[in-house]
Amino acid sequence: METFADYILGEKDYAKKMEIAYYLQKKANIFFDNSVILKAEIARLFIETMNIDVDENLVVTACLLYGCKKNIVSYDIEKIKRYAIDGAEYLSTLGFPKRFCKICTEVNRYIKDADREKESDILELVDNFGGLVLDRPERKGYPIDEAMNLLENRNLKGIENKYLEKFKEFIYLKEGAVA
Repeated sequence: METFADYILGEKDYAKKMEIAYYLQKKANIFFDNSVILKAEIARLFIETMNIDVDENLVVTACLLYGCKKNIVSYDIEKIKRYAIDGAEYLSTLGFPKRFCKICTEVNRYIKDADREKESDILELVDNFGGLVLDRPERKGYPIDEAMNLLENRNLKGIENKYLEKFKEFIYLKEGAVA
């Protein structure tokens, strides 16, 4: 019997994959909004443009679903720290394999894992970058150059992300600027 995980991972068409996630949001009340779509699109373009050697389908699907248990607005740091873990636990009930769920929990660095998945580093970049450029209730989104500065020198300061340099190159390439 096919699981939800088999169904969405088996769908290779990006627009149809988003539609599947949208219907899951309607049925199961998961978190899914325009920020999710933006982050998934950034991940897809980054992988394709920079020729990153990862399973694009897996990363895009993870981008669409890793925040499924995120609260729209939460000021409770414990809930913020748990949303990726709670989401991964939920995704495992839908048939997603352990590695996929692990990638989703590693979107942030709240869980320390010496054996971090490379796909998690892509999720980390797009989650942080998307969070910086998008408007939030408490602030306007940052301009691209300021967001990149904050990403590198605040959010990921002292953190080894396998793709940070490539991501900077990608953003500046897409912005038409020189890195």
